[in-house]
Amino acid sequence: MNITLDKQSATDGIIRINLAESDYQLKVEEKVKDYARKANIKGFRQGKVPTGVIKKMFGKSILVDEVNHIVSHSVSDYIRDQKLRILGDPMPNQEKAFGIDWDSQKDFEFEFQIGLVDDFEVDLSAKVKVKSYPITVDQSVIDETLEDVKQRFGKVTYPEAAEAGCNLYGEISKAGEEEKKSSYITLDKIAKKEQKKFLGLKIEDVVEFDIDKTFDDVKAKAQALNIAEEEAEKATGTYSFKITTISQPEPAQINQELFDKVFGPNAVKSEEEFIEKIKSTISENYNRETEHLLDHEIQHYYVDHTKITMPESFLKSWLKNSSNGEVTDVVLEKEFNSYRDSLKWDLIKNKIAEDKEIKVEGDEVREKAKQFIMDQFGGPAIASQLGDKLNDIANNYLSGQDGKGENFMKIYNQLRHDKILKVIKENISVTEKKVSLEEFKKMAEAHRH
Repeated sequence: MNITLDKQSATDGIIRINLAESDYQLKVEEKVKDYARKANIKGFRQGKVPTGVIKKMFGKSILVDEVNHIVSHSVSDYIRDQKLRILGDPMPNQEKAFGIDWDSQKDFEFEFQIGLVDDFEVDLSAKVKVKSYPITVDQSVIDETLEDVKQRFGKVTYPEAAEAGCNLYGEISKAGEEEKKSSYITLDKIAKKEQKKFLGLKIEDVVEFDIDKTFDDVKAKAQALNIAEEEAEKATGTYSFKITTISQPEPAQINQELFDKVFGPNAVKSEEEFIEKIKSTISENYNRETEHLLDHEIQHYYVDHTKITMPESFLKSWLKNSSNGEVTDVVLEKEFNSYRDSLKWDLIKNKIAEDKEIKVEGDEVREKAKQFIMDQFGGPAIASQLGDKLNDIANNYLSGQDGKGENFMKIYNQLRHDKILKVIKENISVTEKKVSLEEFKKMAEAHRH
């Protein structure tokens, strides 16, 4: 067998495989004998079918299967052994393959088109400068969160008629349209001039209103329409709302009972501690958001500033050929740049992992799975209750119901990603600029993929 690479450009190549009869004949003969031992053919005892009969009945299919098996493995081994950095999968030359005469040919030639990526450098130094945006926890956010906590953990009554501060649940539909959606309206979020239209309403009552006049706040508007805020910004017209439930929340008192409900028994013992705990919880949530945005800033920087020549023509052909018709020229025109940048980012991360010898061990994945399970079932206390069973639960979770280990790979990839980002942040220059929550939201929106 002879395998060669015809490198037509920096990004395009053809792997050629020449297969002689001696490369496959022994394997084919072994398969024929195996068929003869197992075949159940009328007129012959099982295990006593002559090999000549097997060759006549199954010879061509055995030859095709064995040659394809040898060729596919040889291509994979060649790419690995030659350390070729390729994107996508090798694409067989279908025209050459269809031209094979399996009845008479003894020697075969196959061609596979591949997309190549040349060596490239990744700058991991202080010259790389990105910004991080810590969110300032101002008093208004603390006050708003406190009010929300008091509402969520307060008592609820169900008055016969809607009054100030009530929450209305029901079905909403646009005038002239049949589609109905479940809806939730907080009376205090309705524009003051429009609130009187809702006061006094009872269960089964129907009210019509102009959506823009009724809600000044896009969040309340989105909540009422049961759609995303981006859609709600564009929503206009008259809507009809039928009431199914009226509730009146009574805010909880700031006392030990509330402290215990929110943070657990005796975790907080005074109002000052309670407020401080709320502030630290908000900060933790904000820090996660800040780190997430920083990760995006880093990704954008490296995708924009790392020079990698991509095999774009090959990738487009490969995407179309491997998609069963789902990827068309129209889809490619719209989505290809995003797909290419995603591949580029993967190449950059792989390069960093390779250069810095970043690895994820199976035990790390298992510990992360155990932590995930503990978080789901109430924290560290569950570990002592489950004992050794926690290991079994984690192993079952990682293997998955189908045994394919998708959860294992999901956690593995996340740990690997986190390690790579940690190395990047330790080597580059990250400067901080504190921003308000609203400023942060605008920046995060600009980074949406």
